[in-house]
Amino acid sequence: MATLQKIRNKGVLLVTIVGLALLSFIIGDFLREGQTFFNKSKEVVAKVAGDDINIKDYQAAIDQMTEVYKIETGTTEVKEETMVQLRASVWESMINEKILNAEAKKLGLAVSPDELSDRLIGNNIHPLILQRRAFAGENGQFSRTVLIQFLNSLDQTPTSEDMKQQLDKAKTYWKFWERNVKISILQDKYNALISKAVTANKLDAKMDFDFNKYSTDVSYVMQPYFMVPDSVVKVSDDEIKDLYNKQKEQYKQDANCALNYVAFNIKPTPEDFKEAETWINKLSSEFKTTNDVAGLVNSNSDDMYDGKNYSEQTVPQDLKSFAFGGKTGDVYGPVFANDTYTMARIMQSGILQSDSVKLRHIFLLAKDAGKADSLVAAIKKGADFATLAQKYSAVKQTAANGGEIGWIQEGMTGIDKDIVSNAFSKPVNEIFTIKNAQGVQIMQVTEKTPPRRKVKLAILDRKVIPSSKTYSKIYNDAKDFATDLTAKNFDSKAKEKGYVVHQANDILQTTEKIMDMPQSRQIVRWAFKSSKNDVSQVFDCSSLFVVAMTTEINPKGYRSINKVKDQLKAQIIRDKKADFMIKNLSAQLQKTPSLEGIAASIHDSVKVANAISFNSYQFGTGGFEPYIIGKSTIIPVDKVSEPLKGNAGVYIILTSNKKENPQPFNEKVEIMQLNGRTNYSLPYTIIQDMKDKADIVDNRLNFF
Repeated sequence: MATLQKIRNKGVLLVTIVGLALLSFIIGDFLREGQTFFNKSKEVVAKVAGDDINIKDYQAAIDQMTEVYKIETGTTEVKEETMVQLRASVWESMINEKILNAEAKKLGLAVSPDELSDRLIGNNIHPLILQRRAFAGENGQFSRTVLIQFLNSLDQTPTSEDMKQQLDKAKTYWKFWERNVKISILQDKYNALISKAVTANKLDAKMDFDFNKYSTDVSYVMQPYFMVPDSVVKVSDDEIKDLYNKQKEQYKQDANCALNYVAFNIKPTPEDFKEAETWINKLSSEFKTTNDVAGLVNSNSDDMYDGKNYSEQTVPQDLKSFAFGGKTGDVYGPVFANDTYTMARIMQSGILQSDSVKLRHIFLLAKDAGKADSLVAAIKKGADFATLAQKYSAVKQTAANGGEIGWIQEGMTGIDKDIVSNAFSKPVNEIFTIKNAQGVQIMQVTEKTPPRRKVKLAILDRKVIPSSKTYSKIYNDAKDFATDLTAKNFDSKAKEKGYVVHQANDILQTTEKIMDMPQSRQIVRWAFKSSKNDVSQVFDCSSLFVVAMTTEINPKGYRSINKVKDQLKAQIIRDKKADFMIKNLSAQLQKTPSLEGIAASIHDSVKVANAISFNSYQFGTGGFEPYIIGKSTIIPVDKVSEPLKGNAGVYIILTSNKKENPQPFNEKVEIMQLNGRTNYSLPYTIIQDMKDKADIVDNRLNFF
């Protein structure tokens, strides 16, 4: 499966694709094969407008997206942070798909098989297919030939378990993007339909034109609110309550909680470092002399020995001088840095080797292996390799292209080591054969990149980790702290032990990680099943032991007035300061009716904001001041304004140099521009509106 290998090695991060394609509602119908009609309530991970999502389907979708991510990025392991993103993307996809399909069904929207085929392999291929590097030719651009070869490969009959696994992964990959394209088309249709109803009219066009018709320079003086002490104004509880009631809709909240917790770092002790130093020094003698370097490294190193050759571009930087300045048999280290001991040994120096090799092959099944010698002889006598590949090779997708496999690199996963070693050691046009239980491959090197200086290194690195004794001691410390712990003595017991009590606020049911603590989702699940002031047992969070206490459990609804009291008070203080400052500045204007006079009275200078129009976002150095910008466009030129209440302070302004845009009003152009701005955010607005109206029940907390 050379094509699948190409995906692995040339793929881009799927996380980026997921971020760009959320509105495409990625999810596959094939994930729901075998789904029962009747699900127990405990298996329901979500309800969307009365429709259930089963936990098995959700987990299958996560597994599927994880596999596609691995193929796209060429990785075999997925970090916890990435898994969090993948799970969130799958969740959004499944919710969005349910909502979109329900709306599309009401409107009679669908994607026909012919329409989908055209966007997948026809004359109007979808960008999501065009952008896949798996389907790119040698020039890096999309190749229909490569795409067809990939699709043909899916029809092969596997001849080994490994080939079957590769085919299954390739099919999963294609189904993922096939479904992605289908839902993207449906989303585009829905957006196009809605956009026809959300359009600017001639009144909108004229108003927007008028907003930009005039611009003016604005001289101003601004007295910041912080220049007036808070003690000048008083705020009562009734005023806070009244403002809360007026603005209550701003304080909607999902269910959330807050915690106090103590974290016990699981890290090596001085004794652990001393033991590691003794161990590495003892091992270094054997590392210098052993004939079984691979065995020694693989038995003791955090990273396995793979026999690869390093170039100056790929060798670890701290080993570069040693690797290319030494000779075969030289040893580096042990060196200690970043809690890690490192040793290296030059297994072979003076290597000149290409980074990449281009291959083609003729694959003969075991029953046809007897033809190999005749074919090799014919090629050496001048027979056309490509013609023979098309006629005899059992691998259809490469045979159709004259046996071309493409470029391979040393260290590629999934490629036979014998093929790699021969390919990089043989000269261009050399023929060699590889035999195995499945058959015989006749191979030829057709191109090589220019050779580089390389060295074969054996690297043994070992990070110092806590010993089992250290691990047990830290756990016992955490267990001792958690014993007989209550909300009343949590802080005092922590202080007595010298532990730091941390706070974590606004934790949602969907929170995956608390304060960057690894594997802390378990604490979130515990907290939402607890009551206020409950104290936990010890949580094992990989590099930490954690003991927590719930300090708040807040239901879905509105934030309490006490939670927003300080915010409300600050708003009232600002408003009252504005009234106070406007009164004083108005009086000062009676005495010194000029900007210079006002600036002198508050020990400031006159500033200028140039070319202000109604659609301006920034007001000079004053920042976001929409009210001041609006007033600037309507007050008479060369007339000092009254004091105006802004976001950062109170302004007094003077406009001048008013200019008129000479361009005539063009209704069609204005409407087109307005619709363009609207359509940019419309897809997001549409899906958010549908989600707000859908009755979504999130039960993920019961499972993850």
